[in-house]
Amino acid sequence: MEQNYKNHPHFVTGYHRILSVLLLAGFIGSIINLCKSWDNNNLYSASLLLLLFICCIYSYWYLRVFPLRAQDRAIRAEENFRHYILTGKQLPAGLKMGQIIALRFAPDEEFIELIQRAIKENLSAKTIKLAILKWKGDHYRV
Repeated sequence: MEQNYKNHPHFVTGYHRILSVLLLAGFIGSIINLCKSWDNNNLYSASLLLLLFICCIYSYWYLRVFPLRAQDRAIRAEENFRHYILTGKQLPAGLKMGQIIALRFAPDEEFIELIQRAIKENLSAKTIKLAILKWKGDHYRV
């Protein structure tokens, strides 16, 4: 499938939709359980259940954030290398990480010009992606 601005985000139904809803439901249920057990003097197990869901939510968050940070570092290195091949220089220091991530979709023909525009006009990642005329897909990002 050819990638473009509209279809490039990748959502995993089991993780992004189902697991997030289950964690939210369990978290809300554990809060309700803690409130109801306040009168029954059964606070210990109810508070442990709430603590477990808080830990699960933190795990859910970091299971997504840590790999993305590693991928961002790889993207920075790849785009820096691509810029070096095209110009003989490293990426300009004024680029933000979000801009570099968006620039990975630009073909070599548009890459340098978009970098200059991104710095000069302080383009957002969305604006950079929308400015790309011939999209270069990235099918390996998780």
